[in-house]
Amino acid sequence: MDAIKPGWFSEINDLWPGVSLSLEVIKILHRERSQYQDVMVLDTKSHGKALILDGIIQCTERDEFSYQEMIAFLPLCSHSNPRTVLIVGGGDGGVAREVAKHPQVERIVQVEIDPKVLEVSKKYLPTMGVGLEHPKVTLNVGDGFEFLKQHRGEFDVIITDSSDPIGPAECLFQESYFSLMKSALKHDGIVCSQAGTAWLNLDHVARTLQHCKSIFPVASYGVVSVPTYPTGQIGFVLGCLSPETNFKEPRKIFSDKELDEMNMKYYSDEVHRAAFVLPRFITKTLNEALNKH
Repeated sequence: MDAIKPGWFSEINDLWPGVSLSLEVIKILHRERSQYQDVMVLDTKSHGKALILDGIIQCTERDEFSYQEMIAFLPLCSHSNPRTVLIVGGGDGGVAREVAKHPQVERIVQVEIDPKVLEVSKKYLPTMGVGLEHPKVTLNVGDGFEFLKQHRGEFDVIITDSSDPIGPAECLFQESYFSLMKSALKHDGIVCSQAGTAWLNLDHVARTLQHCKSIFPVASYGVVSVPTYPTGQIGFVLGCLSPETNFKEPRKIFSDKELDEMNMKYYSDEVHRAAFVLPRFITKTLNEALNKH
């Protein structure tokens, strides 16, 4: 079934059966099949431009900031001194844009497998694509899995901004990937990976958290509201090599003035703490998963 209906795009995928978000479309700005996936950019009536990969909404101009800020600042503000950061994925540039705002970050390395995503993001989504051209960022086109095999003990923080666990991103949700990330971290390093929504894919979230906890002494799951993602919420699995780390309490706290200067619209230390306060049914399932380890 073609997801483009007269005047509307509907996100239809087996990852969330029976559920679909629809956006009214003004114009299809770009659509082609890259080497890895179907890449589409839409101009929508209510959410600005939207990047769609393999029929799944990756970001829209209206609400992308909540996801980008949280996947960046939850790990960055949990680390005492995050100077070197690796971003795996994140081809739209939004995560790089946010990571570059953190004053302690000196060097950002980014690895994106699909050059077409980089190209269309710079052209059609410049408010996000600007992150790809920040002077702190060194951009690599390639496989993040293979890149990690070549790097050891190099990064303070690794952020995996992947698409969902189908197609080119499937390997980024496995235990072997968390093991590779561990090898590429410094002794007190932190990882943060997109981990799906607990409302529809709680089993997937639990498995991903288990994979993380099997490699890292500290692992946790935090959430963020993103209206155009399935169920309006998505979460992140975080892991740290330092057993003393408490993800629920940020080490770095910015003042309101500092947050304004960084143009932060979602993240604050209060929101950081709240991200780890989960409904009982999620907490119970994730605790059971961790206790199985």
